[in-house]
Amino acid sequence: QVQLVESGGGLVQPGGSLRLLCAVSGLTFRLYTMAWYRQTPGKQRELVAAISSAVSTTYADSVKGRFTISRDNAKNTVYLQMNSLKPEDTAVYYCNTVRITLGSRTDYWGQGTQVTVSS
Repeated sequence: QVQLVESGGGLVQPGGSLRLLCAVSGLTFRLYTMAWYRQTPGKQRELVAAISSAVSTTYADSVKGRFTISRDNAKNTVYLQMNSLKPEDTAVYYCNTVRITLGSRTDYWGQGTQVTVSS
């Protein structure tokens, strides 16, 4: 059974930092691309950052230069370091991975962690 468990969210002032963690179990972690998404009420979930098994990274334009995604294969954990936070970064952040087998796609999601940027 694949499980993704996020932690590290909270309330932070504009300009502050947070580090999100996602602990993964139930799959061979090192083989999978991992991603962070975020969602605000009434909007679609959007990709924030992703990191491949080869440690290639991609970022949404809105977070480039402020957020860093990383992974620790020994700990089956993916991280999102968020610096210079802005009120518009407020959202529920979700960890995600995708399993593709024989042409079928399965998305796995964590429960989400709330990030609130406010003074």
